[in-house]
Amino acid sequence: QVHMVESGGDSVQAGGSLRLSCTYTSTVYHMAWFRQAPGKEREGVAAIYRIDTGGQSTYYADSVKGRFIISRDNAKNTVYLQMDSLEPDDTAMYYCAAENKYSGGGVWYRGEEYKYWGQGTQVTVSS
Repeated sequence: QVHMVESGGDSVQAGGSLRLSCTYTSTVYHMAWFRQAPGKEREGVAAIYRIDTGGQSTYYADSVKGRFIISRDNAKNTVYLQMDSLEPDDTAMYYCAAENKYSGGGVWYRGEEYKYWGQGTQVTVSS
């Protein structure tokens, strides 16, 4: 069982920045950030997958490319989401997700691919 706790959510003005953190209790290979706004479906934001060579691959939703960066610090058991140039449409509850089985990077954005989830942290961006 992997437990994860998100932090870093806040209320900011458009154009501002936030860094979300997700700390996990056990080693996991593949991690992602999702978000869900009221009345909208859950959306994959970014993912970071450990690959066979020991490196990693990152994936981003088109809506956040160039503005968000996902990274991880294995020594701290933490994955980060740096969010810059925030927009009101980024307002949502942000969730950290993790999975150890590899299904291919092509499905990184599908919530059903992840077994472990955090409780979420709220991000609110005002115009």
